[in-house]
Amino acid sequence: MGKTVGLAGAGSIAFGTAAVLAEAGHDPMLWSPSGAGTAELAQGAPLTATGAVETVLTPRIADSAQALAQENEVLIIALPGYGHKAVLDALAPHLEPRHHVIISSHASLGAVYLMQLLAARGVSVPITAWGTTICTGRRQSGTEVKVNTVRSRVDLCTVPEESSGTALVLCQELFGDRFQPRDGLLAISLSNLNPQNHMGIALGNITRMERGETWSQGQNVTPTVGRLLEALDAERLEIAQALGLEVKTIFEHFHLSFHVPIASISEMNQQMHAQGNGGTGPATADSRYVTEDVPYGLVLTAALGRLTGHPAPLHEAGIRIFSAMYGRDFEAENQILAALDLDRYSLDDLKRAARTGLLRQPERA
Repeated sequence: MGKTVGLAGAGSIAFGTAAVLAEAGHDPMLWSPSGAGTAELAQGAPLTATGAVETVLTPRIADSAQALAQENEVLIIALPGYGHKAVLDALAPHLEPRHHVIISSHASLGAVYLMQLLAARGVSVPITAWGTTICTGRRQSGTEVKVNTVRSRVDLCTVPEESSGTALVLCQELFGDRFQPRDGLLAISLSNLNPQNHMGIALGNITRMERGETWSQGQNVTPTVGRLLEALDAERLEIAQALGLEVKTIFEHFHLSFHVPIASISEMNQQMHAQGNGGTGPATADSRYVTEDVPYGLVLTAALGRLTGHPAPLHEAGIRIFSAMYGRDFEAENQILAALDLDRYSLDDLKRAARTGLLRQPERA
């Protein structure tokens, strides 16, 4: 018997995840917070997935956060990080102990933010954080998605940590045996390689993005871009080591996600391109590679670097360079970290929250 799964989002990842779920015999429902993303589906049009998943489905459509919560037992947050806070705020009043929430992929301690909202209501639900999405793809239209790949390995953890066992079983029931448990939310945050990888790719190809060109992402991870990605990865791994956390390397990431042999990062991307799954780079400067991954990815890694005494100068430089390029203060755009007011807490507080989902209340002066 399949499960009812509500997906908050109506973009590439939500559409692709819905297709993966339907293929496995589950019953997905989509909710577009603006309503625009599901307008055609709401009128009865089927959703067609091609590529790594070939299927046609007619997903249920929710018209509100309340409907999504009421009609599903599992809820998946499947939209860019800059949309997480508004969606978590909308869902929190309607969550009950029967629910299980999955954040795909986890952005800037969103699980802690949601757990704090629920604690204020006296409610607790298991919240599972994924280090990345179950699939990659591109939304082709309001009724079509091309799924580039379904990942063979996805890092996850659950808060509170005593729910980890049942959460792992649930994720396996939904998506198969592809999950790697990690040691708390900080490990998951540091397991998400998209921010660092997208930073290097966007910096190296920003004029292609801005001019709206069609370009192969894998092919354009040239040797110089590849070396930058490797150096960014070294900063992330040093922070993880300082926290006593085990996370996958960038080499393991490309190997497991895109099924290419381990080599230099540029060589692995050239191999992905040759196999036809190197992906197409963003065709706009207004891309989540920057507008999501800088404030919700690089900013958190940089903050953890400062907290652990292992600063990440390349990450810090990336935040400043993109802020200058875009004329925006990307550090200030992270709504979740601002709401949590992370500066008030110690590293020990953060480590505790990574397991419980709750930050202690700081003592007032």
